[in-house]
Amino acid sequence: MSQKIRVLVADTFDPWFNLATEDWIFRDMDPEYKVLFLWRNQNTVVIGRFQNPWTECNVERMNADEIKLARRQSGGGAVFHDLGNTNFTFMASKETYDKNANNQIIINALKRFGIESLASGRNDLVLKSDEGEKKFSGSAFKETKERAFHHGTLLINADLSRLGNYLNPNKKKLESKGIKSVVARVTNLSAVNSDVTHESLSQAIIEEFFKFYGSECEIEHLDYEYLKSVPALNEYYEKLKDWNWRFGETPKFTHFMEERFVWGGIELHLNSHKGLITEVQIYTDSLHPEMIEILGESLKNLRYERDDISRAIGELISQYKMYEEFLTDFRNWLCSQIN
Repeated sequence: MSQKIRVLVADTFDPWFNLATEDWIFRDMDPEYKVLFLWRNQNTVVIGRFQNPWTECNVERMNADEIKLARRQSGGGAVFHDLGNTNFTFMASKETYDKNANNQIIINALKRFGIESLASGRNDLVLKSDEGEKKFSGSAFKETKERAFHHGTLLINADLSRLGNYLNPNKKKLESKGIKSVVARVTNLSAVNSDVTHESLSQAIIEEFFKFYGSECEIEHLDYEYLKSVPALNEYYEKLKDWNWRFGETPKFTHFMEERFVWGGIELHLNSHKGLITEVQIYTDSLHPEMIEILGESLKNLRYERDDISRAIGELISQYKMYEEFLTDFRNWLCSQIN
């Protein structure tokens, strides 16, 4: 018996668009449909729902290299996406959801290329090699009373050397209550068979999806014009690209920094929650205690980001010219530490 299905393919590499589409599928689409969504992000770090971008990512280098930051709704760790990484999303009703079926669709698609793979543990798909199992896919899951959602990655020809550029930054003295990422042994599918590309594997997955459910449908291609035509989708998109979601949802953490200047030593403790500096403690042997007190107050409730901090201290410099050298040194140093 054929079933109701939908197949969606993103024609944009915008991570906020693609993650918004996932939210729209999960929250608004009829759960009686079996849904497959295939998409790619270009030069993006995606973090989990409860992760801290400042401890997971090298934010400064990301800004310099124009790497986007996206926070997804589901849990899990931080990943780097380029166009060599294809993402899949499955959605079904809670009653008919079967993650094993989803995995089998992908496994069957890879068999078309002579690649034998298997599910490993709860989240991964792996290949067997002489060096042991190598992961090419990781997944995350989400459920409500009505529907269930399964999404994951497929490493086709991703630049694996770039993972270290943007994830797990230099060891700052940051104590975070967020979830840490785990580095796994990974491999690209194209290293096994060069015929595996985004286009060829996507087509194979779609055909296996049709075959598994005994039904076919028209493939829906999504772009910005489509986004504008669906109010709920556009609403999710605006939320996901906003700073308040990407950075402002960060769990509580403490950043401890210290430095010695010509005018004295500094120990600085910044507490942050939801991307805002909530508490400031400064210890120093400087001869400017009154300025230290004013400085500490000026940092409270700022966004934990370089631009806001630089602007706030700049305002102090304009008000307290006698402390200009002290404040300039402090601003340059603190801004270098934040990212």
